[in-house]
Amino acid sequence: MTAASRRPAELGSAGSWVWPVDVTCYDRRTTLSHLELAVMRRLDTRLRHRTSRIDDLAEWNMLGRLTRPLDDAAAALHHADTELHRRAVADATGLVLLRCAEEKTSFWAWSAQGWLRLIGVSIAEFQRPWPDTIDPTARPHLVALAYLLGGFTDFDRMGPFGRVNLARRIFGIELVDHAYQQVSEILGGWGYRIGDSERERMTTVLSQLLLLNGSPLLADLTTEAFIQLRPRMRRRWQVAEIHGIQRAAAGLGFCDPPSSIHAGLPAIEGTAESWATWVDRWHSTSTLTPKVQAIFRSVIAKAGRWLAAEHPEITEPSEWTRQTCAAWVATIDRLTVGEHVQRHAGLDKRKGDPISPRTKAGYLAATRTFFRDCQEWEWFPRRFDPARALATPRTIQALIGPNPRVIADDIWAKLLWAGLNIEADDLPANASGPCYPIELIRAITLTWLFSGQRSDEIVRLRIGCIRWQHDGTSIPGDSRDVLAEDAVCLLDIPTHKTGTAFTKPVDPLLGQAIEAWQAVRPDQPKMLDHKTGEPVDLLFATRARRVAKAYINETIIPTLCRKAGVPTADVRGNITSHRARATIATQLYNAKEPMTLFELQEWLGHRSPETTQHYAKITPNKLAQAYKDAGYFARNVRTIEVLVDRDAVTSGAAAAGEPWQYYDMGHGYCTYTFFEQCPHRMACARCDFYTPKASSKALLLEAKDNLQHMLANIPLTDDERAAVDDGQAALDRLLGQLADVPTPAGPTPREISTPAQATLLPVIEINRRPT
Repeated sequence: MTAASRRPAELGSAGSWVWPVDVTCYDRRTTLSHLELAVMRRLDTRLRHRTSRIDDLAEWNMLGRLTRPLDDAAAALHHADTELHRRAVADATGLVLLRCAEEKTSFWAWSAQGWLRLIGVSIAEFQRPWPDTIDPTARPHLVALAYLLGGFTDFDRMGPFGRVNLARRIFGIELVDHAYQQVSEILGGWGYRIGDSERERMTTVLSQLLLLNGSPLLADLTTEAFIQLRPRMRRRWQVAEIHGIQRAAAGLGFCDPPSSIHAGLPAIEGTAESWATWVDRWHSTSTLTPKVQAIFRSVIAKAGRWLAAEHPEITEPSEWTRQTCAAWVATIDRLTVGEHVQRHAGLDKRKGDPISPRTKAGYLAATRTFFRDCQEWEWFPRRFDPARALATPRTIQALIGPNPRVIADDIWAKLLWAGLNIEADDLPANASGPCYPIELIRAITLTWLFSGQRSDEIVRLRIGCIRWQHDGTSIPGDSRDVLAEDAVCLLDIPTHKTGTAFTKPVDPLLGQAIEAWQAVRPDQPKMLDHKTGEPVDLLFATRARRVAKAYINETIIPTLCRKAGVPTADVRGNITSHRARATIATQLYNAKEPMTLFELQEWLGHRSPETTQHYAKITPNKLAQAYKDAGYFARNVRTIEVLVDRDAVTSGAAAAGEPWQYYDMGHGYCTYTFFEQCPHRMACARCDFYTPKASSKALLLEAKDNLQHMLANIPLTDDERAAVDDGQAALDRLLGQLADVPTPAGPTPREISTPAQATLLPVIEINRRPT
């Protein structure tokens, strides 16, 4: 509805706005009569300035059908009653009459372009036709006349122009300021910072909205009005301001809140038309999340481009066979970055690289889902089993496994320090400071550093998500009866990616930061939780907007890295919000008193421990300590004392074949040089190499002075280790197995007929000097 079609007067009895000039009651003929043109030529310069003498009154009366609506519109304007303004109004009406005389038409016939030619796209252009004769102050009044009589609203074509003053001139200062006060009060209550620059932008946009809508009343800005007016606000800062104004109008109950407008998915190109139709039909029917739907749609579109290039005879999914599936699986296995894609922007550095095994598995999963759904929905007959024909090959599956991208301990410690000491000066800001209050920034930063949750779960936390307990009893968060380290801080996590809502313990520092933000958080309207579809009070929201989940990646993490003096990427890739989840899980799993895998599963909110394995990774230090504690070497090796007869070595007797090594078995000595290879070392058969300790030969050996005591490591077989660890039953089995095994001297224990005796090789502790 144009401004010229409104009804007259200002506020009606019901408080609604009524148009101040009733254009329907005037003679609106578009052409001028010969008499009117003759009168205008005689008046000449007096016509331009609306000046007249007493003898000119009759001629002016002949122009009454033109002057009366101009005078009525001028009288409806709100301005100071000064000589300057009266002259400016007279000049404005005179210029309209003069232009009517030039074009030989009444102003009722002028289009927006016709009014714009008179107004000019700038002050200089406005004054150019009549230099030094028209004051620039006439131009705003001329715009007001064009608005009231001609419905002129092409304000963006006028160059820099005061929309606020125009609105006040037409609607009155009180009504325009009252509308702004309504908006600023509700937005200020939601946490909007309204400084001088914000006030100027908001009043400008609000004034233009009121002018375009033809009413100074905020109640007249309905949902339909915003839908019609929003496209006319093309500049980015105008879009931001109109969003806030509609939020305020919705808070007052005048309209619906502004909806989040996302760009639609691009049309599928490079495929057969029928294939694109099938893909879009599946996309509009699938119940997967919008993000997964978009990813799968892209993959299936790639399959369509592959068909167009390799199998142009196949244009619909119903024509696929097992052979087609096999060819598609083989294609995916050899696929490179940039193949069969529609958009190549941003792929220059990676174009031609092989896609990762996980990506291959994801492509096959998307294709399986597409064909499974189409078959289940009976869109076409079942010709193959997607689960088998499009299964991920074992060669690809073998390359996929848990690989948590853990942030190094030293870097994580620096990020923790930066998060605990973050200040407003650390963050990017404009003239009004950081984008959000510092309390909100600290709370969301510590939530990322301590909660181990996904970024979308963090921004979906709700008011009251922090609870405190002591010995299982709920307590206030600021209770002085319990020390901070004795209280348990609980964090309520909403329904998330893989499960329902749950509660987890977190560090009290996180609870204190969240409560500090809740204490100063302005009241906000309820917002829709896109995961659950319910209106909730979101914790991280201000100015009637939720904090975007990308805020952590795009602002918080770069700020912490800059403050901590660490790069935003390491050998495992960019430091992202999700890597904190793996880092915290890994540290809890490798702590001195670690959480078990099942405890960690509950803390992370996973459905199965298999998922938890993708986040928790045993560190090399933890693994080395566990290996040391397991005593692998001590379990499989025994140390035995060896006596070396140095006299036999130096005299040459050893070279002549005399014994020079004596392995101490406790009850005797063995002189077999390759004792560690003797199968009877644990159950000596007392062959010719054996010397009892009670014999005179052994006594003479022990009496020698030049004996060297050494240690030898003896590896144990599984049976020997069982004999050592498991007791007499295992030892008896060992003796039975060795009964017919030849000794180093030749005869078997059964042939020697000597009772075998087991010798447990003693473990001797070795103290090494530190190097």
